[in-house]
Amino acid sequence: MTTAPTTAAAPATRRALREAARRQSGWRGWVNSLRSPNRTPSQRIRIAGRALAERTRPVWGPVATAVRWVSPLGWAILALGLGCWYVGVRLGWVELLVVAAACGILVLICVALTLGRVHVDIHSEVDPRRVTVGDPATGRVAVRNLARTPLLPLLVELPVGVTAARFVLPPLRAGVEHEELFVVPTHRRGVIAVGPARTVRGDPLGVLRRTVEFSQVQELFVHPRTAHLESLGAGLLRDLEGTVTEDNSMSDLAFHALREYQPGDDRRYIHWRSSAKAGWLLVRQFLDTRRSHVTVLVDTDPRSYTGGEDILDEWTGEHDEPLVAAHSAPEIPDLETAISIGASIVLRAMRDEQDATIVCGSHDISRSTPHLTLDTLARVEPAPVDVTGLALRAVDLAGDTSILFVVTGPNRPFVELQRAGAQFGPEVRTVAVVVDPDTTAGIKRGGGLTILTVTSLADLRRVVAAGVAA
Repeated sequence: MTTAPTTAAAPATRRALREAARRQSGWRGWVNSLRSPNRTPSQRIRIAGRALAERTRPVWGPVATAVRWVSPLGWAILALGLGCWYVGVRLGWVELLVVAAACGILVLICVALTLGRVHVDIHSEVDPRRVTVGDPATGRVAVRNLARTPLLPLLVELPVGVTAARFVLPPLRAGVEHEELFVVPTHRRGVIAVGPARTVRGDPLGVLRRTVEFSQVQELFVHPRTAHLESLGAGLLRDLEGTVTEDNSMSDLAFHALREYQPGDDRRYIHWRSSAKAGWLLVRQFLDTRRSHVTVLVDTDPRSYTGGEDILDEWTGEHDEPLVAAHSAPEIPDLETAISIGASIVLRAMRDEQDATIVCGSHDISRSTPHLTLDTLARVEPAPVDVTGLALRAVDLAGDTSILFVVTGPNRPFVELQRAGAQFGPEVRTVAVVVDPDTTAGIKRGGGLTILTVTSLADLRRVVAAGVAA
């Protein structure tokens, strides 16, 4: 039998906890970390450096902020002035001392032009927040002068993706608002970060550049293009809330007709009133209601598509780095077509009120809305993937899949597509959609797969309608 701690022991316990917390924080905390026998010398150095930097942040923080104002040209002028001053003092060259004084005076003038506060309110927005590739998207920046004195011309920058929109504000009286419009380029799929808006103060020579951020970052989703598809049909899983099919059934909700009783029929479905009128037994005949869970796997490996490897090699050769974020990585046309195909299939399944799951590279979404699904696909980046790994993730998300689509390029080995389809049950139908602009659109079957070949997004509706219905 346990007893509760006494009232007198509680304060002692609290003091012990506070003392333990004090030992784990501040200087004592990192000293104890350094003394730990499990730490390597490099780990101890890193711990000591982080603790020292954190403790001295009030000292070096403002200095680091001011140093970031200086441009490369400003550092060059400072280095020139210091070098001329040193050599002029050591050798007695008056000309070099004059150059050093000129550099110092120039830096001081630039500092005077950069200092000062700007009392403004900046509001930026993008409308609409979701567009399809190629659709227009515009933004607005509104700047209001909150000061009691007029505002001199001021430069305002608004980052838009990897670029920036720049506006030079005219002189504003106190309380006056100025508005500027800008156009966001939407020529490729992705998520474009707009903002934060910032004011830029500096000198005409660009020696110093001081920025102050105001607004928040907004995201503009550029969705992939999609094609309108015919209904994918009913699924393989019998469900009373599913879609009515033409297949006869002995037990369901969709009543179809009456037929003559046959040995083995369930007597519960005998329609006694009709049987009495006809003189022989009649049983109810139903139609199956089925539902689908459509799962789509999109191969995001550039090497799976025609020309993707050449584009990737050219990119890495120029930048000496692997694929980076969207809107910086190279655009691979066939991969974009594959993402559009995956989006089209998922949206068609959602319109049919079927469950839908899509796994595209490192992103996946299941049983969601069209907007959120397209938002997820807008974030997809080219990256090497394992199709079997995609299938395993899809099995975890959608174990009740009834039809599986694998969208890939012509360079993906056929055996890997078979292995991906084998991760699902034998009753799941696997359809491979191959994007190959160098061939003709068509339908093939083999190895337990239905292979649909498309050259562009325009072929998708015709090929899918023929391939799924067959």
